Amino acid sequence: MVTTATGTLTFKLNGNEVQVPIEPGESLLRVLRDRLGVTSPKDGCAPQGHCGCCTVLINGLALMSCLQKAEKMEGRSVVTMEGLDPAERDVLARSLVESGGAQCGFCIPGILMKARALFAKDPEMPREQLASRMNSHLCRCTGYAKILDGLELAGRRWPERASFVPSSGGEDGVGGRSAKYQGHELSVGAKDFIDDMVVPDMLVGVPVFSPHPRARLLRLGLDAARAVAGVEGILTAADVPGNRNVGLLVADWPIFVAEGEETRCVGDILALVVACDRRTAEAAAALVEMDWEVLTPLTDCHEALKPEAPVLHPQWGDSNGLKPSLLKRGDLEAARAASVHILQQTFHTQRIEHAFLEPESCLAMPEAEGVRVFTQGQGVHSDRRQIASVLGLPLEMVKVRLVSNGGAFGGKEDLSIQAQTALAAHVLQRPVKVTLTRDASIRLHPKRHPIEMDYTVGADAEGRLKFVKARMIGDTGAYLSVGTKVLERASGHSCGPYKVEAVDVEARAVYTNNPPCGAFRGFGANQAAFAIETMLDLLAERVGIDGYDIRERNILDPGGVFATGQILDESCGIRETLESVRDDYKAARYAGIACAIKNTGIGNGRPDIGRVLIRVLEGPQVVVSNGYTEMGQGLFTVLAQIVHEETGIARDLIEVETCTEFAVECGMTTASRATVLGGMAAREAGKKLAMALITKPLEALVGCEFPGSYICDFTTSLGKGGGGKNPVTHLTFGYATQVVLLDEQGRLQKVIAAHDVGRAINPTLCEGQIEGAIVQGLGYALTEDLPCPDGVPASTRLNDLGLLRAKHVPEIEVRLIEVPDRIGPYGAKGVGEIGLVPTAPAVASALFAFDGERRFRLPMRSSPAAQAIRRDKKRKGGARRSTDG
Repeated sequence: MVTTATGTLTFKLNGNEVQVPIEPGESLLRVLRDRLGVTSPKDGCAPQGHCGCCTVLINGLALMSCLQKAEKMEGRSVVTMEGLDPAERDVLARSLVESGGAQCGFCIPGILMKARALFAKDPEMPREQLASRMNSHLCRCTGYAKILDGLELAGRRWPERASFVPSSGGEDGVGGRSAKYQGHELSVGAKDFIDDMVVPDMLVGVPVFSPHPRARLLRLGLDAARAVAGVEGILTAADVPGNRNVGLLVADWPIFVAEGEETRCVGDILALVVACDRRTAEAAAALVEMDWEVLTPLTDCHEALKPEAPVLHPQWGDSNGLKPSLLKRGDLEAARAASVHILQQTFHTQRIEHAFLEPESCLAMPEAEGVRVFTQGQGVHSDRRQIASVLGLPLEMVKVRLVSNGGAFGGKEDLSIQAQTALAAHVLQRPVKVTLTRDASIRLHPKRHPIEMDYTVGADAEGRLKFVKARMIGDTGAYLSVGTKVLERASGHSCGPYKVEAVDVEARAVYTNNPPCGAFRGFGANQAAFAIETMLDLLAERVGIDGYDIRERNILDPGGVFATGQILDESCGIRETLESVRDDYKAARYAGIACAIKNTGIGNGRPDIGRVLIRVLEGPQVVVSNGYTEMGQGLFTVLAQIVHEETGIARDLIEVETCTEFAVECGMTTASRATVLGGMAAREAGKKLAMALITKPLEALVGCEFPGSYICDFTTSLGKGGGGKNPVTHLTFGYATQVVLLDEQGRLQKVIAAHDVGRAINPTLCEGQIEGAIVQGLGYALTEDLPCPDGVPASTRLNDLGLLRAKHVPEIEVRLIEVPDRIGPYGAKGVGEIGLVPTAPAVASALFAFDGERRFRLPMRSSPAAQAIRRDKKRKGGARRSTDG
């Protein structure tokens, strides 16, 4: 908690008069959270005022508390979620949860406070007006559709809120629309995220970043910072007892850059200032002195590949180019000779910021000779291994537990500040919390890879593909993260869901001094889809047929061969998705179409593992421990539904958690695999518990444990076909076809998304995943970008990233198609990523139908659809002021 203050503020908080010490310029948000312990208003971007997560009622108006100076609150009335009338709070939260409007939940308390202000004037506000009034709020998970569904439902219930009786929720078994696990607590702000947590004797850390993307650190002066009252310690490279470098594939990323070393990006951390409170740590961090030898950064992949270019990681080789992914299948020259149509085109995709609404945060506490770490990461066991390596401790002395994750999309796979936080707690023997500002978050974590793709395709006279040749170069930035795997995935998905006789693909990641790039929803498949789907459209134009017919002629069927050589089995449902949208596409004037395939599981020769442990505790209470992260996708809900399905145990007796205390290591929560692999493990464990329940009641099983696991160890590496036999590069795949419709002005009108999900274990959550991914895909297509001139982000403001808001989103119709998978639980396939894989090429196709212009570079800023969004944003003057008016 904050200890420094120079003034006093008196105001009403939730109906009660409070007096609180304040500092000049301190925001109301900081007073509420740090001084008064009111944590339902969340800090997503303070002091930018662009996300709406911190919205409260001030004298009845919905305002963002990060923009309000505390001294101006004198005598005013402030109401937070904690102070709402319980009946109002219940109607708002339960309506949203019933509609599937809460995924990670970080943005929801702010949205519901805005809704409360709106409903005080007009609870029957039309949907379009609701979307417009929500302009000050961002949600990166849901795509807004189910939030608006929930607000409309709450509005209908509002007049009778005093007598509102909650429903019992949806069916809790597999296939039922069961309410999100802990959805109510998330919606009212009662479920803690890490930055909401406070423990006795806790210190606060603030990192010091490099101002230069490439420079040699000559001196780090800490004396002035150490002299600040309240500073308890400053950690640097010299304090690391173990390995200073971390990384998911190779340990190339230093947690601190040492004197005498070169920085590689502006996300490099030089020191961690630890003090009694945030303001003291920030003030001291500003006093850290640095002397530099500034060097010219490498920011272009082609320049970085030149022999004379400085090698950024000489310990890993003599080039900035990493080992390429090579995919060669069939006789390319024979296929070229047999081709009537040969087309060539180069494509460029952009760097994208994840913009999860909860910035990175970590809390670490000394425990015996080790540490206990509370993380929001996508892999608790990976976090544990890397932290133990940094601290020089055995694994068993590091315990890691997942706290609520406020969105990730791949951006929380790499360590961010967990190692530095754990080190501070270990060295100072005090609990330490580090939470990044939005500006720091954007500097630090990896982005989506910009990829340049040069494609040549050949086809016969009727447009049936004969060969695909592609060369891809991806900017992986300063550190590898999972860059080679992203390019590997792009290579493997280079042909989309189409039959191709011969394939020749080379894909390479390149080190530069740009911000690192790593995992991001789609993971290379969406970049490749933009290229291959546009090539299909070019081919259709050459042959004289439409986008549907060219795809129908080339689409894979069961028994067909995927780009990697894998023969698809009977669960291949891509044709069903294509046929589902035929009439919609054919009947529309301005329509675009694209298909997609996306792997489930990492594969490519690496094991995919799901592990679960069910424990029966006193109560009785059933605790399901697993190794995957719940980050809004609904994993905990799905696991609870599966255990209920197998055992009949009521869902309110089932608790789900992610931690390292038990033998449930699964790996990273990535590759759309958590539901499939975790679900398989949960089903096995649930069956064991069900067998035990045949002879004993649940109460008699207290103390018993029931493990479950599923291990996929049969995949082969990319390009290794086993002597021409079926190379199984992936556990399974998801399939989709999307149609984008434009209106008479070229604006987004509707997206129709037909997705083969195998089996929708929870249709509401499944739809929500697809809707959210589509909106990210629309932003990727039209508006989102993170330009980094000279290696430095041009802006670290959320409002400058091109994120779509509720009023910019067209109608989205999701069609769930169920072609059961032969492996997944109850036939389920992964859906977390594929929702955005076909979106950008479908938008490009629709824009061509509208204006006849082909587009080969993302984002398509100059398009009518993007310009309409841009004009709207300019007309509204941004989204800084959140009010109910």
